[in-house]
Amino acid sequence: MTTLRTTLAAAAVALAGLASSAAYADSGTIRINVLKGGWFIGASGGSGTLTFRGRTYPLSIGGLSAGLVFGASQTYLSGRVSRINRPSDVAGVYGAGGAGAAVGRGVSAIVLANEKGAVLELSGRQTGLMVNADLSGLAISLK
Repeated sequence: MTTLRTTLAAAAVALAGLASSAAYADSGTIRINVLKGGWFIGASGGSGTLTFRGRTYPLSIGGLSAGLVFGASQTYLSGRVSRINRPSDVAGVYGAGGAGAAVGRGVSAIVLANEKGAVLELSGRQTGLMVNADLSGLAISLK
């Protein structure tokens, strides 16, 4: 019985520590510009900025997609990044599956998460000619 109580107390302390670190997580704003093109296999690249605790950090964007990908587009997205404690928490790989089409101008919105727990809530506009039903990965790094 004592071992069970000790184990439960240790688990409660560990969970409280996790909850308190999540409670101290902060948020910032992010803007990215991504060019995407492809024919069955697509590639994307671009740049952006993270604004976090009053400072601005430059970002580099890259990615690949596979599936039905045809055309080229340019996407401007901006929004909020949450669940970060430091700027480097934004760096990582974000995965998504999706389908869509853009002819001329369109509106985009997406929510993504990386392996560190950072969550991007982005919206913006897309221009170009793009048809896709694919799985894609987007890598963001600090410059």
